[in-house]
Amino acid sequence: MICVPVKADAYGHGAVKIAKTSIKAGADCLGVASVAEGTELRKNGIKMPILLFSQPHPDEIPELIKADLSPFISDAEFISILSGQIKKQNKQNAKKHGSQKQKLSVHLKIDTGMGRIGCQVNESIDLARLIASCKELKLAGTATHFSVSDLTDEESVKYTMTQLNSFKKAVEAIKADGIDPGILHAANSGAVILHPESWLDMVRPGIFLYGYKTAEEKDLPPEYQKKLSGFEPLTAKPVMELRCAVTMIKKIKKGESVSYGRTWTAEKNTDIAILSIGYDDGFPRIVSNKWHISINGEVFPIIGRITMDQCMINLGQNHNVKRWDEAVIFGGVSPDTDASLDANTSLDVNALAKIANTIPYEITCNVNKRVPRVYV
Repeated sequence: MICVPVKADAYGHGAVKIAKTSIKAGADCLGVASVAEGTELRKNGIKMPILLFSQPHPDEIPELIKADLSPFISDAEFISILSGQIKKQNKQNAKKHGSQKQKLSVHLKIDTGMGRIGCQVNESIDLARLIASCKELKLAGTATHFSVSDLTDEESVKYTMTQLNSFKKAVEAIKADGIDPGILHAANSGAVILHPESWLDMVRPGIFLYGYKTAEEKDLPPEYQKKLSGFEPLTAKPVMELRCAVTMIKKIKKGESVSYGRTWTAEKNTDIAILSIGYDDGFPRIVSNKWHISINGEVFPIIGRITMDQCMINLGQNHNVKRWDEAVIFGGVSPDTDASLDANTSLDVNALAKIANTIPYEITCNVNKRVPRVYV
């Protein structure tokens, strides 16, 4: 089974559209980080199971119940609050409609070493018993989350295996107590790529589904590569391409500067283009003077500081760029498809993220909602 995380507006790609496309492609459930995200999906006609990864506030529980979201359970206090709210809502519904009592599906989250939400391993059996004894709740699944599954050094691989083994022991204890743990799931993107033994009943690949591979099978230590024998290396193709328009072309003389702080000065007469994108759109200011974009198959460097709504590129004196041409900021164009791009001028988000000292997740998530999403 596959759970498709569509939290953070589907990593900036548009949650509703990505969710509907994922369902058509065979997804078994969806994942969100907030009650509001789950409610948005329900309002758009999505009826399949939706997991709520993060801890909701008690004030959000009535909305959570109404939207029939499946929250992760990490402690007894939240079980009490949640079941109490369901009892209250069931009584209200019975008075108004004489309706049947609602039973909410939940997933027990076990912290095996991530250090985030989740109960301790030695608490898991008691919480499973508590959920099983609660008439308002159904234990539909049991989960954990890996912290270094995308790292290939031996210490990280061993840590991931330690997490997985701890999770399996906790699950076995729950089963031995006569409790059905439901769907077992642990594997995030890194584990999907490197650790097939962690796939269990369901996987939750996040950034990998959006086209960014967080690890390479060939980088595993030789003794661990044996478990991947028989599996072809996984590949990913980026889903997002960020484009904008050339809004103006102007001539700059030698010695003239461009943008705030005068961080770039023309060494000779040249043409520059102003682009309709800035850091408020999600183009990181930190890559000022360090990135490049593609127009009509040619690559041009960003010059000067990227501003809130605009940025500038150096066209040189001989170019074919015209006003209103489309510029590709990242994605879509690669060395495989454009001969003018090489390894140093790839428009890959991983390369942009490296320059910005971050991860591809943050780049795609930060594309502002004011930027129109066009689906093809």
